[in-house]
Amino acid sequence: MTDSTASSTTPARPPLHIKMDERDNVAIVANDGGLPAGTVFPSGLTLVDKVPQAHKVALVDIAEGGEVRRYNVPIGYALKPIPAGTWVHERLLRMPEARELEGLPIATVKPDPQPPLEGYTFEGYRNADGSVGTRNILAITQTVQCVAGVTDFAVQRIKAELLPRFPNVDDVVALEHTYGCGVAIDAPDAIIPIRTLRNISLNPNFGGEVMVVSLGCEKLQPERLLPPGSIPLVDERNVADTGTSAETPLDVVCLQDDAHVGFMSMVDSILRQAELHLERLNARRRETVPASELVVGVQCGGSDAFSGVTANPAVGYCTDLLVRAGATVMFSETTEVRDGIDQLTSRASTPEVAEAMIREMAWYDAYLQRGRVDRSANTTPGNKKGGLSNIVEKAMGSIVKSGSSPISGVIAPGEKLKQRGLIYAATPASDFICGTLQLAAGMNLHVFTTGRGTPYGLAQVPVIKVATRDDLARRWHDLMDINAGTIATGEKTIADVGWEMFQLMLDVASGRKKTWAEHWKLHNALVLFNPAPVT
Repeated sequence: MTDSTASSTTPARPPLHIKMDERDNVAIVANDGGLPAGTVFPSGLTLVDKVPQAHKVALVDIAEGGEVRRYNVPIGYALKPIPAGTWVHERLLRMPEARELEGLPIATVKPDPQPPLEGYTFEGYRNADGSVGTRNILAITQTVQCVAGVTDFAVQRIKAELLPRFPNVDDVVALEHTYGCGVAIDAPDAIIPIRTLRNISLNPNFGGEVMVVSLGCEKLQPERLLPPGSIPLVDERNVADTGTSAETPLDVVCLQDDAHVGFMSMVDSILRQAELHLERLNARRRETVPASELVVGVQCGGSDAFSGVTANPAVGYCTDLLVRAGATVMFSETTEVRDGIDQLTSRASTPEVAEAMIREMAWYDAYLQRGRVDRSANTTPGNKKGGLSNIVEKAMGSIVKSGSSPISGVIAPGEKLKQRGLIYAATPASDFICGTLQLAAGMNLHVFTTGRGTPYGLAQVPVIKVATRDDLARRWHDLMDINAGTIATGEKTIADVGWEMFQLMLDVASGRKKTWAEHWKLHNALVLFNPAPVT
C-alpha cells in the first residue's frame, strides 16, 4: 500500500512511502536519496527528520514502550516516545525476544488448492538418474584443499586446450573447498561437509560424469567421499552389452601415485581423464522437458528494507507458480527465518514437517548459546544502512520468498532432495554456504535477490539476480537480471514481476538466455558448512 501511484522515480516525484499492512504504524520512504525534514506527504504526514531511502517513518505518535509494527508484526518496542514523522531506526528500538519453540501453530493454515499450471516447458539435459540439468558442465571434485592449486592449473589448460573441441559442454569447474583432512574430520558432525561435497558432485548440471582429484594421504579418501553405491548412474556401455545397469566406477587421479614424475605429469593425467568425460558430455543434447523438472533455490543477500516489499514478494509469487507447475523450490536461511517460525510451522503440510522445522531452529538456538552470541548480530551494517533495524524485521521480509504454498518437506544441511514441492532446506543465511548447500540438495537454477548489491555468482548453476530498487538496478545495470524496484514505483505489480521471473527462468534453464553472472563468469568459491561451536 503506497501514498502515491506516480510511475517513475525522478527528482520531481511526489514523496512516497510504503506500508505493508493497514495495521502498521511505520512505513518506509521509497524516494531515491530519501526525503528531507519538513517533507509533507499527500496524507498530511510531515517529516520531523531527514529520512534515508528505505528507512522507516512513524505514521502516528508511538509511546515509550509501545509496539513498532511492520508487516503487522511487532519488530521492536520504542525506547522513548516517537512522534509521528520521526525517523525510526535501530537505536530507537528494543528488539522483541525470540519466539519460543513450544506452543507453535502446527499445520493450521490450509490454503485452497490452486489449479495446476500446465503446458510450460524448457530445454534441459535428462540424466540417467531421472534428474534434469539446465547446464552441461564437467565438474572436477577434490577430496582435499591441498590439490586445489594443481587442479586449478589443469582446469585452465582444459578450458584453453580441450573445451573448444567440445561445443556442447558449457564449462569445466573445480569443486574447490577447504576441507578434507585434520582431526575434526572424524567428529560427529563431519557427515555434514562430507555429504555436502558428495551430493554436489552429483548435481544434475554435471550429467553424472564424476571425476575426482585426490592427494593420496588425506583423511577424506575418495572411497570415503564417494563410497560404492553412492553414484546412482548407469554405465551406458554395460546397458548396451547386457541390457542391465551397473554402478559407475569412480574415476580418481591421485597426485601422489608413483606414476607421476613432476608437476606437469600430474596436470597431464587430469587432462587425459577430463577428455574422456568431455567426450561423453559432448554427446548429450537438450530435449523438451516439463517445467516440473526445475529445482530452484531462492535466497537473498545484501538485503534492505525493500527486499520484503518488492523482490522477495515477487520471488514468492513466482514460487507459487513453480509449485503449481509441479516444480521444486527450496527456501532456506535458518539464521534469518528463525524469528518467523510460527509462520512456517502453521504452513507445514503435516505435523511431521512442522516438527522438522522446529528441530532445525532448536539446533540454531543451541549453536548461538554454545558460542555465547546473540541473534541480534545477524543484521549487518549494510542491512541497517538499507533500513532494516533488526533480525525480526529482516525475517519478515525474508520469509515472503517462500510464497503461500504449503511447506511439504524439510532437508537437513548437505542432504539431497527426495520430493517435489516447496521445501525448507535448512542452511545458514551466509550467501555462499546457503548456495553451496542448495547445490548439494540438487538445485539446477538459483534466484538471488539483493537491495544493497552483491556480485554473487556460482559456476555450477545459473544465478538470476533480482534488484529490489530502481537505483541499484540503474547503477548495476550489467549485474542485475530483473528490476523489482518497478513494484515500489507503481510501474509493475508483484504479479507482473513474478511472471517475468517465471518466464526468464524457463529461458535461462533452456540456455536461450544467459544471466549477467554467467556473462561475466562471476564465480565465487563454495563454502562447506562445518558446524563446529562458535568461538
